[in-house]
Amino acid sequence: MVNKMERFNANTAKSLLGKNVNIHLKDGSVIVNVLLARIQKDELGKGNSIQCISSRNKLKIPLKNIAWAESLNPCLIVSPNEN
Repeated sequence: MVNKMERFNANTAKSLLGKNVNIHLKDGSVIVNVLLARIQKDELGKGNSIQCISSRNKLKIPLKNIAWAESLNPCLIVSPNEN
């Protein structure tokens, strides 16, 4: 079951810190299976961004660009090293 949020903001981002999610951006693209690491203030102090860690790199996404986030079930995520 997908729990779609009405509006993505700093409070909803805080509730998902430390969890794996799929991030749906306002432009329609999806960033799949990232760990939400921390919330940061932008350099100019206008707005927040969230630091995400994927299997390949770290991403910094402004909260204003995120439409919603889909929480993933950790029991369904399998590491490539597991048999």
